Amino acid sequence: MAVLPSPLPLLADLLAAHAARRPDALALHFEGSRLRYGELAARSVRVAAQLQRGWGVAPGDRVAWLGANHPGQLILLFALARIGAILLPLNFRLAPAEWDALVADCTPRHLVHDAAWGDAAALVGSRNRVPVHPVEALGEEGDGAAPPAGAEPGSPVLLVYTSGTTSRPKAAVHTQANLLANMRIASAVQRMTQDDVVATMLPLFHVGGLCIQTLPALHAGAQVILHPRFAPDAAFECIERQRPTLTLQVPATMKALIEHPRWPHADLSSLRAVWAGSSVLPQPLVDAFHARGLPVCNVYGATETGPFSIALPLEHAMTHPGSCGWPAPGVEVRLDHVQDGVGELLVRAPNVVARYWPDQPACDADGWFHTGDLASRAADGSYAVAGRAKDLIISGGENIHPAEIENLLAEHPAIAECAAFGVPDGEWGEVVAAAIVLKPGHSVTEQELASHLADRLARFKLPRRWLWLDALPKTALGKLQRQTLAEWARNL
Repeated sequence: MAVLPSPLPLLADLLAAHAARRPDALALHFEGSRLRYGELAARSVRVAAQLQRGWGVAPGDRVAWLGANHPGQLILLFALARIGAILLPLNFRLAPAEWDALVADCTPRHLVHDAAWGDAAALVGSRNRVPVHPVEALGEEGDGAAPPAGAEPGSPVLLVYTSGTTSRPKAAVHTQANLLANMRIASAVQRMTQDDVVATMLPLFHVGGLCIQTLPALHAGAQVILHPRFAPDAAFECIERQRPTLTLQVPATMKALIEHPRWPHADLSSLRAVWAGSSVLPQPLVDAFHARGLPVCNVYGATETGPFSIALPLEHAMTHPGSCGWPAPGVEVRLDHVQDGVGELLVRAPNVVARYWPDQPACDADGWFHTGDLASRAADGSYAVAGRAKDLIISGGENIHPAEIENLLAEHPAIAECAAFGVPDGEWGEVVAAAIVLKPGHSVTEQELASHLADRLARFKLPRRWLWLDALPKTALGKLQRQTLAEWARNL
């Protein structure tokens, strides 16, 4: 098996190395089309020339992507990396006002979209004066000549927005060195080789879909079967006919698979493992996969940490249910402010970002990223996440901060006080609930409040449950007791 030089200094070197060694090896399979490593490398060079010479993209510039999973998004990433420019993948689940806020924050020079999101992209472009291009236009104007290299290992190459710990989304700034480190770490732990076939079904606008398996698979020279988005029928067709060896899922998609009529009899034997991107996995889901002989390997991380930080390897998947596993090679982990064996999880590693856009530190002075998650460490060195120290709600793999919802609800003239919080949900892990205290003499319905939020928030952020209270539960010092609200909601 051909082995790539390690470490590679730049993302462009990755494709060049594979193209030199195995140009005819399959890199991407997408809706019946196939792209080989030699073609992928050549296209990225051609698009880089177009971006730089035709579109005026310079080192440090941002280019946004709006669309479902598409080979063009990956080509765009590698092309921008060659220039030293930056990809901004937009979450297509967000509301238009949220796209506008992100575009205003990082001011991309151009916006590229797929066919399904053309109308939405045109509106974003017109409102923010950003030139808009269909993905089919990538490479049309390139002359094939490689543009001068404008990148260094420390050059930013990817911006990924996260709700983080504040109501205002922040963009984690991933450098080329961060991404390459994460690829090496993730491919090593998952034991990826050029013979692997990886089925990517989760969205590439998240580091989960992009960085846990897709980019590591390309680092290993493996083949990636790229789905536009997750669909249970398509997933079963892929597994039975195209025979992938690895795939990544989250609790919501795992649940959709095991509840599908094909689950009991589907041929899943090509998969050596299913990796799951979630800090806490519901045990019934894990048990259902294990009953089919499929080990579930958990991976823990955050948008800021690569995200490959702690992982449960294949040999321990069946013996450590509920565990996130051990720190990945090169990743340092420690617990801070430990009480009764539980403390806040801190991570330091070469795949951890140093800053948020444009220049806000993401780590402390010693390089530790404070995750805000509470965890415990077992005697064998493995970690288990006990919960979140912060108030973040995670619904279907999406991060939601209560303040995003509360700030908008508070604008309604009938509301005196409000609070958003997460409640357990069998399908999504958590859904948003909202507690409302009305002003004296005012009234409002759930439907009216939902309409008040609908055009300003993504659907997954909208409250699914409502509590109507005379007062919010608070401590003697006036601190909101969200856990009490969650208990009340569960008892309704």
